[in-house]
Amino acid sequence: MSAIDFSDPATIAFLTDALTAAGVEGLEISRPDGQLRIVTSGEGGAQVAVLRAPGSPPVVMKAPLAGHFCAEHPAAAATPQTLPRSVSDADLLGFIRVGHVLLPLRAGRSGVLTRLLAEPGALVGFGDPLFEIELPS
Repeated sequence: MSAIDFSDPATIAFLTDALTAAGVEGLEISRPDGQLRIVTSGEGGAQVAVLRAPGSPPVVMKAPLAGHFCAEHPAAAATPQTLPRSVSDADLLGFIRVGHVLLPLRAGRSGVLTRLLAEPGALVGFGDPLFEIELPS
């Protein structure tokens, strides 16, 4: 049996939905490589925390679909991103452009944005690495 990938948003969403449907208020899983905590009770919906073990590698954000990678909104003034910088889970990190459509890329987790892994304007495929985020330990 393979290990569950707790960095996969689909896996976390599935676990959250299953816990909510079962009436379970929360779950915490600890492994040598990190910790996952899901709390489904309380206001504001489910809360998910993925905690890294000290020395764990950073999280790599990957492209959700193929398109042209934009580190900034194309209409914004060209100001290069200063790295490293702190980001929250809701921060907008860039876009994937497909024709005239822009898909926003949110951090999805709080931490420190340390590296840009794709060149702005580059054609990226599904799953190509875009950003590296160091999670708090």
